[in-house]
Amino acid sequence: HLSSVENALFGMGNPLLDISAVVDKDFLDKYGLKPNDQILAEDNHKALFEEIVKKSHVEYHAGGATQNSVKIAQWMLQEPHKVGTFFGCIGEDRFGEILKQKAREAHVDAHYYEQNSEPTGTCAACITGDNRSLVANLAAANCYKKEKHLDLESNWELVQKAKVYYIAGFFLTVSPESILKVAKHVSDNNKVFCMNLSAPFISQFFKEDLMKIMPYVDVLFGNETEAATFAKEQGFKTEDIAQIARDCQNLPKQNEKRRRVVVFTQGKDDTVATVGDKVTTFPVVDIDQSAIVDTNGAGDAFVGGFLSQLVVESPLEECIRAGHYAANVIIQRVGCTFPEKPDFH
Repeated sequence: HLSSVENALFGMGNPLLDISAVVDKDFLDKYGLKPNDQILAEDNHKALFEEIVKKSHVEYHAGGATQNSVKIAQWMLQEPHKVGTFFGCIGEDRFGEILKQKAREAHVDAHYYEQNSEPTGTCAACITGDNRSLVANLAAANCYKKEKHLDLESNWELVQKAKVYYIAGFFLTVSPESILKVAKHVSDNNKVFCMNLSAPFISQFFKEDLMKIMPYVDVLFGNETEAATFAKEQGFKTEDIAQIARDCQNLPKQNEKRRRVVVFTQGKDDTVATVGDKVTTFPVVDIDQSAIVDTNGAGDAFVGGFLSQLVVESPLEECIRAGHYAANVIIQRVGCTFPEKPDFH
């Protein structure tokens, strides 16, 4: 049974090295950052990357939303190794070597497209209290090419081997044609395609590509802010998160054999999910505010926990419980890191 789980999860996205440091409000203001946000780096952020590495207690961790989730799913399941396959683009440099090493340590079957025109991407995680402002400098991650990597026979075979697929909305800015090729394969073969709204800017500025993929989405993830932004951009006449979930569920769907599942997390508030015709709330694990180290990676961890149970065909309630467990572990640690073994039953 276990061998059938090898490469059963496929992820594709932006492999980034997280550079994480505690900053103050002046630092956020200086670079025009909101305390809790995800944005793409622009020219005016160049100095931010130079400044953040000089902070005391700066930490480097393998990151990138989709890659984080695949790693967490592997950690939750433990055995066999290489449950998850991951595709993305890196540079031929020291940061790229670190990402390869970290993927091996996490037992993820990473197949990177390596090029030398751009350096490996980085993400500055600017931590203030239990908020995190993420500034991604995609660099190499932005150079992923369908014809140079996804279309290669040995790589496409790995795609075909999977049963559950996860691509964060962030990858829409890089290679929508790669996402579409994978999504069509999933739909045609009645497998499970999962996507994440990822950040408000995706729903705002990559709307057209997002909606091209939406008919193929079997499981849609997002947090309360992303859900609200998506609803506004789509002209849903509601701000009620349960109604937004229902409206997302009812968007056009390609494979009618599977009813779309919509899952919205809300930080410490209940998670909202569509269960058949109903919208149900699931409380998160109670935690003392003082136990929270940083919330960076909480959403990725939730998805990773959820995917770990989806791969072994557990019911939705179990998937959500696993997501809550993983997120609870991650927020008590720096970045998206985890102890040696999970304690999830």
